[in-house]
Amino acid sequence: MLGSLFSFLQAIASPIIGRASDMFGRRRVLLWCMCGNVVSVTLWCFAVEFRIFLLSRIVGGLSEGNVQLATAIATDISTHEERASTMALVGVCFSVAFILGPALGATLASVSTFSANPFATAAGGSLALIVAETLYLYLCLPETAPIKSSVLDRQADEVQVHLMQGSKKNHTNPPYVLNLIHLVFLLAFSGMEFSLPFLITSILYPTHPAPAKINGRLLGFIGLIAAVLQGSVVRRLTPLVVVRSGVVSATLAFVLLAQVQSTVGLYCAAALLAITSSTVVTGLNSLASFESGKDNRGEILGALRSWGQLGRALGPLLFCTLFWGAGRESAYVTGSAVMLGVALIVFVVLKPPKRASAST
Repeated sequence: MLGSLFSFLQAIASPIIGRASDMFGRRRVLLWCMCGNVVSVTLWCFAVEFRIFLLSRIVGGLSEGNVQLATAIATDISTHEERASTMALVGVCFSVAFILGPALGATLASVSTFSANPFATAAGGSLALIVAETLYLYLCLPETAPIKSSVLDRQADEVQVHLMQGSKKNHTNPPYVLNLIHLVFLLAFSGMEFSLPFLITSILYPTHPAPAKINGRLLGFIGLIAAVLQGSVVRRLTPLVVVRSGVVSATLAFVLLAQVQSTVGLYCAAALLAITSSTVVTGLNSLASFESGKDNRGEILGALRSWGQLGRALGPLLFCTLFWGAGRESAYVTGSAVMLGVALIVFVVLKPPKRASAST
């Protein structure tokens, strides 16, 4: 529930953060978001009761703009030819963090410093990292987006953007199509992610003394493979090929998870999920960046993230309800059908982006 709440709050905040970064600059808005993260983790450090921890997650969900702003900055500083490789590099960073973050958190959580909050040490470590990151960004990050200098400039840019958006011929892949794909994809994919611990503990290894270790190794394997793929293969492919390969891999992974009974089969499915993790969102971000201009890039990418986070908020609730209510096979077969529908849209509707103009 907390994970879904966090994602739902991000769905609300992402468009606002994106538009603000277009108006006031990426650097300024990113620093605002980092300050919100500092407040969120500080509350976690002193969360001696659930209400304080819940407030921490609410503040964090509303101020979490790091991912979309990092994507917007990567778009600002990359050319058309460099776009796919730059987005893949950002993805590598997230994959590495996905590997190291949980391991560091688990290590720090085992150290007890405050009896009223057993996770105070982990929260303190997170706070130290976020404060250090905020100082680094303040001292070293330049502004990458053009800042509108007057109200007249902003109004003129808004008129130009609306004129561009009013003509469908200006969009190779309309943003609403990309948003729909992102929503439905993450609806199924995030639900599957949340179901993996249940699959491991209740079906595959019900008598294992430490199922959490199995789950941790599996997630580490997915993160490692995803990082390697993003750093080597994904950055050399076009965004459309990247998205297509990811949704096909996800469909196959769902089919395999519906029947898997062994460790080998589980890791084969995990390898397919690693391909998906390293491709689809990265590719969609790249495609969306080609549909934006320099004055509405944050808005377009913020909307894409918003719809994706809405899917991430609803997916675990719907999929896990289906998992426990109808059974493992029904849940994963349904997920594969949904992902097959996404694949059909990707293969039939999406097109290679046109060569960007100098303004993009």
